[in-house]
Amino acid sequence: MKKIKTALIGTGFMGKVHAENVRRLGNVEIVAVADFADEPARKFGEAIGVERTTGDYHTLLKDPEIDAVHVLTPNALHYPMCKAALNAGKHVLCEKPFTVTSEEARELVELAARTKLANAINHNLRYYPVVQQIRRMIEAGDLGEILIVQGTYSQDWLLYDTDWNWRVDSKANGALRAMGDIGSHWMDMIQHLTGLKITALCADLATFHKTRKKPKGPIETFAGKKLQPEDYQSVAIDTEDFGAVLVHLGDRARGAFTVSQMSAGRKNMFTFDIYGTKAGVSWNQERPDELWIGQRNTPNGLIIKDPSLLYPKAAAYADLPGGHSEGYDDVHKQVYKHFYARVADPSAPLDYPTFEDGLLGMQLLEKVLESSKKNGWVTV
Repeated sequence: MKKIKTALIGTGFMGKVHAENVRRLGNVEIVAVADFADEPARKFGEAIGVERTTGDYHTLLKDPEIDAVHVLTPNALHYPMCKAALNAGKHVLCEKPFTVTSEEARELVELAARTKLANAINHNLRYYPVVQQIRRMIEAGDLGEILIVQGTYSQDWLLYDTDWNWRVDSKANGALRAMGDIGSHWMDMIQHLTGLKITALCADLATFHKTRKKPKGPIETFAGKKLQPEDYQSVAIDTEDFGAVLVHLGDRARGAFTVSQMSAGRKNMFTFDIYGTKAGVSWNQERPDELWIGQRNTPNGLIIKDPSLLYPKAAAYADLPGGHSEGYDDVHKQVYKHFYARVADPSAPLDYPTFEDGLLGMQLLEKVLESSKKNGWVTV
């Protein structure tokens, strides 16, 4: 089997996640690593056993042996890096949110279409096996007509004013932080599962820490909890800590969700409830193998992940038997597996999120910002 050669651009938290799960595929080899400077790239390459490292990603794009790249950098760099990679003939898998503006996203969608290169946005959370079971249940009509969606994505890693990450800075992250980082996941998920598009929304955003204490040296995502007072400098903040959104889905369905990066004790609680005219379902990422099914006139049920008991199209996303948990790493692997199947064979099924999904995400985020500024409903 000819191995596909890929490179990682970005060496932070997501760099580790991508490196570990690309290697689980078997037919893809990480041959190079790039970062903003030579030294962090070298250290990361050393940690994962990749010899070729650089502080200039352009050098990797010039290499004809590299087939694909993963763009894992701060959001403001996604557009120029994806554009350069596509123009260099590389297939591209990019982290979310896709870009900083919908105009940038649209340009990349059009460029990807012209180049006919495989392109993906890493909305990995779609691919928990029981989440895919929900998708197939809705397709089969098990829930009836969808009427109501509710949920939250709540974390606590930016609770204190001494908590810092590059996402806090709008110049690196874009105008929306909590909404862009985790709200994008919630909106993508609910549309993916229901098959309904968000058609209107009303958003309220809040920044509780108007200033934060920025560390004087670099720190990794979800790290930096043990710094001392002398290690910080005060910086004004213009991105949100919390957001609440009312939504219309399709013609009739209604819903609401919140996102927060300051909810004490919630490490990564992504939940959603979907209610139809026949039944309801509920899922929590912190208990990823469990699927609650609600009924009106018969007892409620709780399904524990077992591919032998799931719809066949959902079972295809489970690589382990019942009783063997599949979690955060596994859903990354599923995205990469389907993306690289398309890289190897352009006729392979397109069952992963693409740049077009990223464009829709950016359009929705811009509507969230517009709604918050006008304190009212906006159509999508």
